[in-house]
Amino acid sequence: MRILMLDLDTLRPDHLGCYGYHRNTSPNIDEIAKEGVRFNDYYCSDAPCLPSRTALMSGRFGIHTGVVNHGGTAADYRLMGEKRRFKDNLESQSLPAFLREQGLYTATISPFAERHSAWWFNAGFNEIHNTGKSGHESAEEVTPTVLDWLKNHGRKDNWFLHVNYWDPHTPYRAPLEFGNPFEDEKIPSWLTKEIFEEHRKNKIGPHGPREINMFNNQEYPQYPRYKTELKTYEDVKACFDGYDCGIRYMDTHIGMILDYLKEEGLYEDTAIIVTSDHGEAMGEFGIYGEHATADYTTSRIPMIIKWPGAKKNYVDHALHYHLDLAPTLAELFGTKPKESWDGKSYASTLLHGEKIGYPFLILGQCAHVCQRSVRFDDYLYIRTYHDGYHLFPKEMLFNIEKDPHQLFNLAEERKDLCMEAVYYLTDWHDQMMSTMDYDVDPLWTVIKEGGPFHAKGSLASYCQRLEETGRSFAIEELKQRHPREF
Repeated sequence: MRILMLDLDTLRPDHLGCYGYHRNTSPNIDEIAKEGVRFNDYYCSDAPCLPSRTALMSGRFGIHTGVVNHGGTAADYRLMGEKRRFKDNLESQSLPAFLREQGLYTATISPFAERHSAWWFNAGFNEIHNTGKSGHESAEEVTPTVLDWLKNHGRKDNWFLHVNYWDPHTPYRAPLEFGNPFEDEKIPSWLTKEIFEEHRKNKIGPHGPREINMFNNQEYPQYPRYKTELKTYEDVKACFDGYDCGIRYMDTHIGMILDYLKEEGLYEDTAIIVTSDHGEAMGEFGIYGEHATADYTTSRIPMIIKWPGAKKNYVDHALHYHLDLAPTLAELFGTKPKESWDGKSYASTLLHGEKIGYPFLILGQCAHVCQRSVRFDDYLYIRTYHDGYHLFPKEMLFNIEKDPHQLFNLAEERKDLCMEAVYYLTDWHDQMMSTMDYDVDPLWTVIKEGGPFHAKGSLASYCQRLEETGRSFAIEELKQRHPREF
C-alpha cells in the first residue's frame, strides 16, 4: 500500500474548482477528485494551524490534547505525567505511528514541527525532511525534495508520504514570473463594493482592510502580491488574486508529482489524500487573509481521497471531523482504532457511498479569539468567550446553506435554534470533560493566561491606530470588554 498525503496549508475548499469555484485554480487537484471521493462538509475540530494538526495527527480533540492556542500553556501537548512509561502514548497512537504498525515506511516533508516547536509532530515518522523556512517555503522549494524522495522510494511497497505545501498562506509568495492567471476574472459576487466600504469604515479588530498585517499596515516589499492594506475595491481583487495565485501555483507543483507517478506507473495504485489544516477568511466578518475565528470559512476544509478499490467521482455531504481520518484508515487496514482516538470511521463512505456522518459537530478556535461553534442542520452557531478585539457578540447564528459568507446574524430572532445549539455544546463538553484525566478546559486556560496568543498585549497601541484612522467610536467598548489591557 502506498499513500501520498498532500497537506495544503490554509486552503478553503470553495476556492477549488472541484468544490464549485468559478476560477480555474486547481486543475490537478480537480483531477484527483474525479478519481476519488470528495467530502463537502468536512471540518477541522480545532483551528487554526497548531491545534488543527495536533488533532489530526493525534486523533483527539484539542480539549483532550490541551493544544488549542499558539502560545502559553495551551500550545503544549499535555504530558502523561506519572503514567508515562519508557515512551509516551504518541509513540504508538499518533497517525503515522499507527501506519508504521501496519508495515508502512512513514516519511514527512514539512517544516511544521519547527514552525510551532511542535516536536511531537514527528512522532511515528521513520524519515523527516524539514524544508527549512518555518512555513515560508514556496512550492519550488518543496517539490524537488518530494520528487527526490519518490525516485528513491516510490517503487517500493508500503509507504506513507506526508507533504506540506504553504503557498496559500500569507504572505502570498507565488513568483512574479508565474504571472496572474486571474487578471481578467472577477472576484466572488457576494463581496460587493458596498460591503467592502462598510468593512473599511467600521471594521474593528485585526486583519480588517485597514490592517491586513494584524494590527498595522506595515508593507513587505519582498512579497509584492501581499497587500497589507486594502484602500480601494480594486485592492480587494488584488487580495483574492494573491490567494488564488498561491493555490494555482501550488497546484502546478502537485501536477509535477502526479506526472511523475503516472510516468512511473504508480498513480493508479497509490492512494492520495488531499486536505488542509483550516480555511481562510476572504472578507467574511470583515477579515481578509486570516484564519481567526471558529466560523464556516475557517473551520471547513477540503478532503479528497483517491483510494484503490473505493468509489470514484463521488461526493459525500455528511458531517465529518478531520480527526476521523485515523479511525477511517484503521478500518481500511482491517484493524481496530486506538482507544484514545476521538473520531469515527467513514471507510464505508469511501468504499460503498454510505452516509455515516455526525448529527452535529463542535468546532473551536483559541489562537485569535476564544470561540466554540456548533455545526448542525443548515446552521452554524458561534459562541464567543474572548472576541480577540473584533467586538463579536456573545452569540451568532447563521444559515450557512443560504448565507455561507455569514452576513446575517440570526441569533436574536432564532433563540430556539441558539438554545438547541447550546444543548449540543453542553452535552459535548460534558462528554469531553468526563473522558480525560484533567479537570481544566484549555479554552479557559487561554483566557486566564491573558487571552488568545494573537490578541495578547496589543490593545493599547491598537487603540492609538483606531484614533488615527477615524474609528475611535470603538475604543470605549474595547476598554469595557478588556480592562486588563489598559
